[in-house]
Amino acid sequence: MTTESTTAALPGGYHAADFTKPDGRAMTLYGLNPIRVDSEIPSPSPDPVDARPLMRWHPVRGEWVMYAAHRMGRTFLPPPEYNPLAPTRDPEHPTELPRGEYDIAVFDNRFPSLTLTAPDPEPGPAGTRAGVGKCEVVVFSQSAQGRLCDLTDEQISLLLAVWADRTTRLAETGQINAVLPFENRGVEVGVTLHHPHGQIYAYDHVPPVAARAAAQMDAYVAEHGRPWLEDFIQEERAAEDRIIRDDGAALSVVPPFARYTFETWVLPTRPVSLLSDLSDAERLSMARVLRDALRRLDGLFGVRMPYLMTVHQAPLDTPRPAFPLHIEIYPYLRAPGRLKFLAGTEQGAGEFANDKFPEVAAAELRAVPDTAGDGL
Repeated sequence: MTTESTTAALPGGYHAADFTKPDGRAMTLYGLNPIRVDSEIPSPSPDPVDARPLMRWHPVRGEWVMYAAHRMGRTFLPPPEYNPLAPTRDPEHPTELPRGEYDIAVFDNRFPSLTLTAPDPEPGPAGTRAGVGKCEVVVFSQSAQGRLCDLTDEQISLLLAVWADRTTRLAETGQINAVLPFENRGVEVGVTLHHPHGQIYAYDHVPPVAARAAAQMDAYVAEHGRPWLEDFIQEERAAEDRIIRDDGAALSVVPPFARYTFETWVLPTRPVSLLSDLSDAERLSMARVLRDALRRLDGLFGVRMPYLMTVHQAPLDTPRPAFPLHIEIYPYLRAPGRLKFLAGTEQGAGEFANDKFPEVAAAELRAVPDTAGDGL
């Protein structure tokens, strides 16, 4: 039996409805319009997820490593006729999504690296402990053919509101200290399902990247008396040559410290630390800029750019007003047909080597025609 309850109103007047899948996993459907479901809530398998992830401490790097052996059986590049992220058409072969009227679906991952109910493992080396957290799948569209940048500005604004809602809900569990929404696109970056989708990883600790960023931003405020983002936006607007698009309340830029050749950041121009801090107008501006940035990356070489996109918010363990909310896009093509591979200095030392100055990369992205990525 499936259950439904309408959530509190989302920012922007968007709609959401909660359901429980036959295997016990949670699912929420989001829409620009009221949610309508025309079929039973499906699941590829009726069996409850039995995940027992654990973590071990890396004493040299000072970070946790996740272990989840059950993920070896996850779906890998299925044929088009069986797309687990498409709405179910044949009840004999159920997928993850029902038929109906909605724009975005979020559900618990069947193959999670972290769970809120992870059992305590047997004592083991390196501080072995339960892999506590949560992993969710975010399906951007019912269509299997499109791209994130094929959504309308309003649909991408909805996605930003969805990420904000998931962050708020995960924080309310009392077990989560950091939330990372992200999208992998392209087999070059390890995608196993082509349907446009992303994931959310929620951690019971603050991961190293977020912890270091928070410390850096706190130190900047202590030294300068104002958030780093405030100065960064002012400096980039003054320089002009690295900005790709300035939409007023948000902009895209190849940062002067870019590690990837065409690395692109999308930022609000007002310092905020969480997606939920954005006003409706700021969220829509962010959506326009994000859509534009992704379309330019596809149009750059006339192919679907493989990329990793990560959404950076403040850790949730304590209020961090100095942390700059922003989206980072790491494109994996540095030239037509040439992938960026992490070499010795990147993986061994943690310091990147970039073949092109950010100013040059930004100029190339600004020169991409609006229609260059159409039809890809």
